[in-house]
Amino acid sequence: MASEQNKMGLIGLTTIVTVNMMGSGVIMLPASLAQTGAISLLSWLVTAMGAMCIAYAFAKCGMYCTRDGGMSAYADEAHGKSSFFIASYTYYVCLVISAVAIAVSAAGYLVPFFPWIKETPIHTFFTVIGILIVTMCANFWGPKITGQISAITVWGIIIPVLGLSIVGWFWFEPQLFAEAWNPHQDTTVTAISSGIALTLWAFLGIESAGANSGAVENPEKNVPLACMLATSFTAVVYIASTSVIQGIIPNDVLAHSEAPFGLVYSYMFNETVGQVITALAVIACIGSLLGWQFTNAQVSKAAAEIRLFPKIFSEVNKSDAPIKGMLIMLALELVLALMTISPNLVNQFNVLLNLAVFINMVPYILALTGLEVILRKKNVSQKEYQVGAVVGTLAVAYSLYGVYACGQSAVFYGAIVTFIGYIFYGFVAARDQDSNLAV
Repeated sequence: MASEQNKMGLIGLTTIVTVNMMGSGVIMLPASLAQTGAISLLSWLVTAMGAMCIAYAFAKCGMYCTRDGGMSAYADEAHGKSSFFIASYTYYVCLVISAVAIAVSAAGYLVPFFPWIKETPIHTFFTVIGILIVTMCANFWGPKITGQISAITVWGIIIPVLGLSIVGWFWFEPQLFAEAWNPHQDTTVTAISSGIALTLWAFLGIESAGANSGAVENPEKNVPLACMLATSFTAVVYIASTSVIQGIIPNDVLAHSEAPFGLVYSYMFNETVGQVITALAVIACIGSLLGWQFTNAQVSKAAAEIRLFPKIFSEVNKSDAPIKGMLIMLALELVLALMTISPNLVNQFNVLLNLAVFINMVPYILALTGLEVILRKKNVSQKEYQVGAVVGTLAVAYSLYGVYACGQSAVFYGAIVTFIGYIFYGFVAARDQDSNLAV
């Protein structure tokens, strides 16, 4: 437990949560959203409100439930041990898929430097697996090195995106934005739904918001406030950057770009500046991928330590890195990369993104529905309980809408992946039953 003088304040916590959310989530989104048109920016507004409800609910969960396991522990409070397993399992699968999606993003941003990456799907595939292998191996030196690398590389995306949000308006052309508004004449509801999964992807990481409550001054006040401030700031930056880019690059060009932020800086300044921004984006992708792979290794390690995952996932080296678990994760990532070879990097990214978002909604919903139980156990005031219950319910409702917006294909395959988890849990439950009988 950190001493009072060493605890972080509201500004420090808000900064950490903002960095966790931004990562590389927005790096390919302008191109993906442009396939619907600028009207898909309305999805940001819906997502921002939903994300704030989720952030607040997770902050409350993190304040009052300090058990190891994060979302899995919150789920256990309401649904029991099986939900702890399913939340851990689906989050693990989500992060495996997310790792491949981020590697695809990095490959897209490497194309200007290495054009051969796009020559054939096989070239793209080998680039993706090369990125996955390099970042996974970098995690072998333990959490300290991973943290130091990630803290530096994340600025590779924050600087270009925040910079575009501020200075990009000097190049913004309202007429170009108007032409890009609704090129396919979609209804407003259809346009919003088409972008929900994409924009929700950019906010993934909210679930880590309450993780630092033990090291924060006045956590009952500062943790929820930091979550709301960080989510609000991130939403403003996301909306501003994806809006301004629609008024600088023609929509049909943007929709087919595989390095949209590099492209917009080329339009604004020159090709050299665009390449510098593209290089920063590659660095950000690598750092983000490094961090998420390490996070996933810790998720599986925590589950293994309470005998919900195989013991091999909890074995660590002298640097406290669960290398064997990481190698298993890498093998799964490589298999998934093989299954998603596509000649179009944007389409490949979108398929992975939709599947990851759907699967991630499973632990979200399980965890969020544990909030009311957690609040009751802590005997909070009636007002705090009512606010938590209302906001938590809205967060669940938004998560369900996120499931719907992922599309039939993602829901179909994601549901199969989720149900497979129950097969694994059957063995866990049977093993525990044998242990009880032996006693």
